[in-house]
Amino acid sequence: MAVLDKIRSKGVLLVAVVGLALLAFIVGDFLKEGSTFFNKSKETVAKIVGDDINIKDYTAAIDQMTEVYKIETGRTELGEEVTAQLRQSVWESMVNERILNAEAKKLGLAVSPDELSDRLIGNNIHPMIQQRRSFAGENGQFSRPALIQFLNSLEQAPTSEEMKQQLEKAKSYWKFWENNVKNSILQEKYNALISKAVSANSLDAKMSFQDRKTTVDVAYVVQPYFAVPDADIKVSESEIKDRYNKQKEQYKQEANCSFDYVAFDIKPQKEDYKEAENWINKLAPEFRTTTDVAGLVNSNSDIMYDGHNYSEKTVPAALKGFAFSGSTGAIYGPVFANDTYTMARIMQSGIMQSDSVKLRHIFLATADAGKADSLVAVIKGGGDFAALAKKHSAVKQTAANGGEIGWLQDGVQGVDKEISAQAFTKAKNEVFTIKNAQGVQIMQVMDKTPARSKVKLAILNRKVVPSSKSYSKIYNDAKQFAVDLNSDNFSKKAKEKGYLVRPANELPQTTEKIADINQSRQVLRWVFKSSKNEVSDVFDCGTKFVVVMTKELNKKGYRSVDKVSDQLKAEIIKDKKAELIIKNLSAQLGKTGSLEGLAAFLKDSVKTAPAVNFASYQFGRAGFEPTVIGKSSIAALGKVSAPIKGNAGVYVIRTSNKQENPQPFNVNMEKMQLNGRMGYALPYIILQDLKDKADIVDNRLNFF
Repeated sequence: MAVLDKIRSKGVLLVAVVGLALLAFIVGDFLKEGSTFFNKSKETVAKIVGDDINIKDYTAAIDQMTEVYKIETGRTELGEEVTAQLRQSVWESMVNERILNAEAKKLGLAVSPDELSDRLIGNNIHPMIQQRRSFAGENGQFSRPALIQFLNSLEQAPTSEEMKQQLEKAKSYWKFWENNVKNSILQEKYNALISKAVSANSLDAKMSFQDRKTTVDVAYVVQPYFAVPDADIKVSESEIKDRYNKQKEQYKQEANCSFDYVAFDIKPQKEDYKEAENWINKLAPEFRTTTDVAGLVNSNSDIMYDGHNYSEKTVPAALKGFAFSGSTGAIYGPVFANDTYTMARIMQSGIMQSDSVKLRHIFLATADAGKADSLVAVIKGGGDFAALAKKHSAVKQTAANGGEIGWLQDGVQGVDKEISAQAFTKAKNEVFTIKNAQGVQIMQVMDKTPARSKVKLAILNRKVVPSSKSYSKIYNDAKQFAVDLNSDNFSKKAKEKGYLVRPANELPQTTEKIADINQSRQVLRWVFKSSKNEVSDVFDCGTKFVVVMTKELNKKGYRSVDKVSDQLKAEIIKDKKAELIIKNLSAQLGKTGSLEGLAAFLKDSVKTAPAVNFASYQFGRAGFEPTVIGKSSIAALGKVSAPIKGNAGVYVIRTSNKQENPQPFNVNMEKMQLNGRMGYALPYIILQDLKDKADIVDNRLNFF
C-alpha cells in the first residue's frame, strides 16, 4: 500500500515523464522517416506530371544514351558540347514519354507485347530498328539474320569480365531502342486518334478553295514608316503601361538571370614557349639517331607511336607532302605552328596495304585449344570454314554466321593490334592463328580492299601549354581582381586592369554553356543561388578563370514592363506613324485621285504585286503583308483604295486583271490536302501545348 500511495503521489510527474518518452519516441521515428523523405527530396532531379525522377534514374538514362551514341557513331571520347546535348536529349525524351504515357492512360491507349514484338523482330519491323548500323549486312542494308544474331548473342553466358561488360552494354543498347520503338508506336496511335478528332470539314474545304480561286494583280504605292522620324512621335509612360497590360500574355518568361563577368584565358606565357623551344632543341638530335623510336616518342610526344601505317587520308595534313615524298629515315622539322612543335621520321616508306580487311574466325576455348592444328590443316586442305565454325566455335553469335566477323579498318581504335598486325599482311583466303589466355582463334582473310600507298611514321609532337607556374600566375591575377569587388567597382576595377567586362543577359536555367567558356555550367548554378549585385570567387572553367557579378534574378512569370518598354514604345510609335501617314495620304488622294499622282507626290513609282489571292503568303516584293493581301482580295477592280496600314508602311492599292481558277471544287480533295498539312504540324502543336500545361518541376540546376 505504501508503494501504491507513493506512486499516486508522484502520478503527475510520471505522466509527464511517460509523455515525454512517448513524444521522444514519436519525434525520433518521424526524424528517421523524415530524413529518408528529405534525402529523397534532395535526390529528385525533376517532377513530371506527378512522377518524381530520381537523380540515379536520370543519370542512368544519360549513361545509357551516351553508350548508344558511342555505338552509333563509333566515337569513344565525347566533348563537353556533345555531353550537354545528350543530357538535354534525355531530358526531352523523359518529358515527352511521361506526358505521352499520362495522356495515353486517360484514353486507354497501350502497346501490347505482340504489337511490340511485331515491330521489333516480326514482319513489320520499325524503321528505328532497320536504320541501325548494328543490324546491317555486308551491303550496308538492314539484315534480319544480323538482327537475330545480335539478339541471340545477348543470351550468352559471359566467360570473362570483359565479355560480361560487353553483354551488359549490348543489352542496354537493345533496351534503349526497344523503349523508343514502344514510345513511337504509342505516339503513332495517339496522333492517329487526335488527327481523326481534329479534321477539316466541308466549310473548311470550301473556304480553302475560295481563298485560292480568285487572283488579282495589284498596283500599289507605299510610304514606309521610316519616312517619318521617330523624334516627331511622342509616347507617354501611361501609353506604354496600357499597351503592356493589354498584351501581357506575350511576355511570359522562364526563370532567368543576368550577370557581368571577366574571363581570364589560361594560356602559355613567354617562359612556357621558351621552355618548349629548349625541349625540342634538346630532343631533336636524339630523335634523328635513336634506334628506340617508340620509347623516345611515347615518353615525350603528344602523339603515341604504335607502328600503324598512315595513308594519304589519315596522315596529318601538314606532314602529307613530307611523308609521301621522302624515303625511309627521312626527318621533318622541328617546325613550330599553332603553338605546337613537330618533328617526324619515316620509319618505312613504299608500303602497299589495304585499308580494310574482312575476317572470319573459329574461337576455341582453352579446353579445346588442342584442336587448332587439326582444324587449320582441314581448312588448308579445302575444308568448309563456315561449317567448321558452326560446329566448333565457342562464340555462338559469329558461329551462327559461319564465323564471320565483318570488315576491320586499319588503324581504327578498338581493333586488336595482334589481329590487325597479321590480318593486313596476309593474302586473301590465308589462314592464321592468334593465341591468348582465353583460347585460340583461327582466322581467315575473306576479302580485302585494294592496296594503296602507305607510310609508317613516327611523330614527335608537343603542344605548348601553360606550366603550373603560369597557371598559378593567371589564377592569382583573377583572385586579386575578385578581392573586395562589389557592384559599384566591378566595371571600374576591370577597366583599370585592362580587363574586358562581358554581359550575359537573361540566361535560363537550362543554359549549358556561357558564350565560349567550357565547363561554365557551374557559374550559372552559383548565379541562381546568389543575390543581386553579389560578386563570386574565381571559377576554374578549364581554359579560363571567371569572376562574376550578378545583376538580375528573374522568377518564372512575366517580363516586367521596363524590360519590354523599348519594344512597346516602338509598336506605339509605328501605330502613331500609321495614323499620321494615313491622314496625310488621304488628304493627298482627295487632291490627286490617282495612284500615279500619289506616287509623284511621294517622289516614288507605282509598284506591282502579281497574282495575289487571299491565301498568298507574300505581297509581291513587299514581303509578308497579310492585311494588304486581305484588302486586295476584296477590293473593287480598278478603284484606288483608302490607305491601308501594313507591316512596313501604309499602302494605297488598285486591283486589275482578275482571274478565276476554272478547276471545279472537289470537297474530298480539299479536305485531304488540309488534313495532310495539318498532320505534319498537329502532333508537335499538341505536344507543345501539353508541355505548357503540364506540371513540370525542373531541378536539374541542382545537379548539373
